[in-house]
Amino acid sequence: MTNKERPTSEFLEIVVVKNTNASMSIGEIKNALHERGFGVLMAIASLPLCLPIPVPPGYTTFFAIPLFIFSLQMMFGMRAPWLPKWIEKKQIKRVTFEKLINRANPWLRKIEKHLRPRLTYISVHTWERIIGIFSFVFALSISLPLPLTNFPPGWGILIMSLGLLSRDGITILAGMIIGTIGVGITMIILVLIWMGISMPSFY
Repeated sequence: MTNKERPTSEFLEIVVVKNTNASMSIGEIKNALHERGFGVLMAIASLPLCLPIPVPPGYTTFFAIPLFIFSLQMMFGMRAPWLPKWIEKKQIKRVTFEKLINRANPWLRKIEKHLRPRLTYISVHTWERIIGIFSFVFALSISLPLPLTNFPPGWGILIMSLGLLSRDGITILAGMIIGTIGVGITMIILVLIWMGISMPSFY
């Protein structure tokens, strides 16, 4: 089985095992995953946003940056992912990356069991452009510093990415729906906050 044919969960485990250094740069991770295109890179960038773990302030905004960059590249039809040098130089501890993969892989395997090629008459390149548009909107929602609102858009991007890797158009559509619901929830919260600030108090 070639790397392109392996399930994403298995491929991520191989990337961790092959790297024996104490830390990995974002650029090294990108290069290791490059052959699988935007799908796996978008999945990796969205994974930390999908796990119910305590995070420091600014965490979601930081991970929204590569999502913005990749989604724009997908929208404009770029064939190969690119990141600015200052992001590629950022280091992540191997232990941290391994913990992330170990926590995410049980969820990934559950999703992968249901993946199969569907709606294949739509080309992968066309799907990438469509996913890029939706991911850009979802990343905007994720970047807002509102508690717990990053989960549905993050899952939307993750599911769309896994669908892209498996050429599963139905799964891609499901990710779009989940992410759009998340954006709707964020918009409702923003409206309620705005109404709470703008409405005068009579007490």
